[in-house]
Amino acid sequence: MAKLTVNDLNVRGKRVFVRVDYNVPMAEQDGQMVINDETRIRATLPTLELLIKGGARIILAAHLGRPKGKPEPTMSLRPVAAKLADLVGRPVAFVDDCVGEKVEQTAGALKDGDILLLENTRFYAEEEANDPAFAEKLAKVADIYVNDAFGAAHRAHASTEGIARFVAKRGGQCAAGLLMERELKFLGDELENPARPFVVILGGAKVSDKIKVIDRLLEKANTILIGGAMAYTFKLADGLKVGQSLVEPDKTDVAKAAVAKAKEKGVQFLIPSDNVVARPVKTDKLNKKGKPIIELHDPKVNAEPNIPDDLEGVDIGPATAKTFCNVIAGAKTILWNGPMGIFEDKRFAEGTFAVAKAVAAATRDGGAKSIIGGGDSVKALNNAGLGDQVTFMSTGGGASLEFLEGAELPGVAALTDK
Repeated sequence: MAKLTVNDLNVRGKRVFVRVDYNVPMAEQDGQMVINDETRIRATLPTLELLIKGGARIILAAHLGRPKGKPEPTMSLRPVAAKLADLVGRPVAFVDDCVGEKVEQTAGALKDGDILLLENTRFYAEEEANDPAFAEKLAKVADIYVNDAFGAAHRAHASTEGIARFVAKRGGQCAAGLLMERELKFLGDELENPARPFVVILGGAKVSDKIKVIDRLLEKANTILIGGAMAYTFKLADGLKVGQSLVEPDKTDVAKAAVAKAKEKGVQFLIPSDNVVARPVKTDKLNKKGKPIIELHDPKVNAEPNIPDDLEGVDIGPATAKTFCNVIAGAKTILWNGPMGIFEDKRFAEGTFAVAKAVAAATRDGGAKSIIGGGDSVKALNNAGLGDQVTFMSTGGGASLEFLEGAELPGVAALTDK
């Protein structure tokens, strides 16, 4: 997928509109919104530094949260402008809108190397609707368009896809940022012809979320390791009892088909032989979505194939962790997407952390190339202090999955071919 990148551009004196992923976690503190994790901001620094050095006049656009098409003060990008200024070591101008006269005036006054951050694009419903008139307004201040927001590239929104068409229509270039380029390289090119053995580790809640990925990777992998709640659907498909575990009973045929394809292709396909289980207890408390909070009591290892009726599987067991880690140790290419259990709860994090350590060790000591497919796997590695010991961590959750499925991402397709 040879797309134009920022390295191919002459940006001096040009207004470069950069779509970034600044959808960062924030929390209210003393009446102000404070950024909890600046990883996504830091990830854009190489692209920004290259553009600054090249003399670009940089206009940044991003979304934050789900404001439902209207201004929402708690989802303003203003705190991001302040944090970015600290990280980049220069002033970052901020406009409390993303289109219109104020934006045009501020963008028009930029000098080479200046940076302007626009307000949350999702304060307009037209952004997610990919409204052409809105996309044209965004494009009004752009000589060149750069997309460095891989995490939003699977959405055909005005700032990820629509704007590129208007910039290209008038002869402007549309290129991938350095972060986008790395994502496409590792999730695409590196997995086309992986060094072998190629081990895929898949976790998370639902088989339905990952089945297209499983199907595609069965064409390439030597071994697939299944953990997380999706493993219980495979157990059920195997005729085993799963107790109160999170499961998709209507997806057992899909699970059976995956296992049959693995057998046909000679791919080793492993599901947990043992699990950590706990007893779910309903409470009177409700979560933010208004659903009853379930407490998990009396965790223990269940070494039997069947899970008792009153218990719920919450992690892979120690025997499974050992088997998985032995397989990972011999890998030359590793793709990991999804945790092995409810790792946010320390009682059920051992399986996920064992896998994280094994992936880091295979990379560090065995020379394996390890690619982490975004989301909770990245969080788990960072929680274990191992984020810097793998080859590549994707910044895209849904985008990573869709790309691994082989889907064309609108935000990538819109860029100029080399």
